[in-house]
Amino acid sequence: MTELAGATALVTGGGTGIGRGIALALSDAGATVAVLGRSREPLEQTAKLISDAGGSASVVTADVTDSASVSTAVRTVVDRHGSLDVAVNNAGILTATGPLTDIDEEHWDRLLTVNVTGVMLSMKHELRQMTAQGSGVIINVASSIGAHKTLPNMAAYGATKAAVVALTKAAALDHVAQGVRINAVSPGSTDTPMSLRPGETEDDRARRLRAALPLGRVGRVEEIAAAVRYLASPDAAFMIGQTLVLDGGSAA
Repeated sequence: MTELAGATALVTGGGTGIGRGIALALSDAGATVAVLGRSREPLEQTAKLISDAGGSASVVTADVTDSASVSTAVRTVVDRHGSLDVAVNNAGILTATGPLTDIDEEHWDRLLTVNVTGVMLSMKHELRQMTAQGSGVIINVASSIGAHKTLPNMAAYGATKAAVVALTKAAALDHVAQGVRINAVSPGSTDTPMSLRPGETEDDRARRLRAALPLGRVGRVEEIAAAVRYLASPDAAFMIGQTLVLDGGSAA
């Protein structure tokens, strides 16, 4: 399928996990994909996977928590590929777990800076380009945790992901008249290292989630990427400011 043929897509946090899966899915849909992150090696690995599959990819190193860095990255993508048609703001971290009384303020600040400010800065500079060209699609990666379901010892992380959903809704309304569609996805536990508890093996995780999730299993990266691919496509043209929840029924 080539529903994104001729489009240029940017994926932050595109070097590993869900970000890599999204980059591969957008390439499979026909887009030229720029993968962005702080570390070049995993980004180059993603780009090679895309190239080996017959797609086109480029690497952009940047820090989403630094406005000038993000601005330069967006300009680099446009200079290389001519436009910015799809942006997926996936970069995020999971830290500062535990009850609020035990959360170190430094960890709290870092979590907010990456997960909230990083998404805001990314959208800010993506939107400047997209509104100037009169079109574009932005998809933010939130989380079922916090945005849709409360879990013990996840207050800090959950607060940041709830903020991503709020940013998505507000920005979607602000910019829909300028030709930009903004939505989000909220993954639940997904088959990435982030879903493993300290010292937990994949088998341990499978047993834990078999009992905890209505569907009885962890989500696959490809399932999250497929939802992003849909939101990026013309098929989702009437969806504005919404969040697709993919969590095996956990938030239900």
